[in-house]
Amino acid sequence: MSMFPAAETVTLSTGLLLGRLVLGLLMAAHGTQKLFGWFGGYGLAGTGGFMESLGFRPGVRFAAAAALAETGGGLLFALGLLGPVGPALMLSVMIVAAASVHWKNGVFASGNGVEVPLLYAVGAVVLALAGPGRFSLDAMLGLDTLWTPVLVWVALGVGAVGGIGNLGLRRPAAPAAGA
Repeated sequence: MSMFPAAETVTLSTGLLLGRLVLGLLMAAHGTQKLFGWFGGYGLAGTGGFMESLGFRPGVRFAAAAALAETGGGLLFALGLLGPVGPALMLSVMIVAAASVHWKNGVFASGNGVEVPLLYAVGAVVLALAGPGRFSLDAMLGLDTLWTPVLVWVALGVGAVGGIGNLGLRRPAAPAAGA
């Protein structure tokens, strides 16, 4: 036990804030690439076509769902609002991305591997389990006491099941005529 618990609380909360801001805002920006075509993204139409090629039909609807989960989840996470809801949304879309796009390419991002979605997913889970810290909207609004460890695990479990369930909705493309 430290002689300076208040300083440790500030340091811990500052670390949580930094982690939430970096991961959350990057995830939100990633979502706006799909949603609006910002930051070099393809927007809903382009992302929808890509989703179709992965077997997610109708592609635009799946693209919109992914974009909203990434943007909304990232913003909730960055703000420290609604506890594990933002991290659970992030976990859900990162499971889908890892399994449908990156897994077959190995580990590292240089080969389009699973590295980046894995980092986002694990970062979201770790910070959800640690809690939002004192520099969060949940703490400011007195909501941080609502998020018991059981509710955090339930939210993350729902996010994981949602991602896995989404993968179950994939349909392979029909074979070309005459093939």
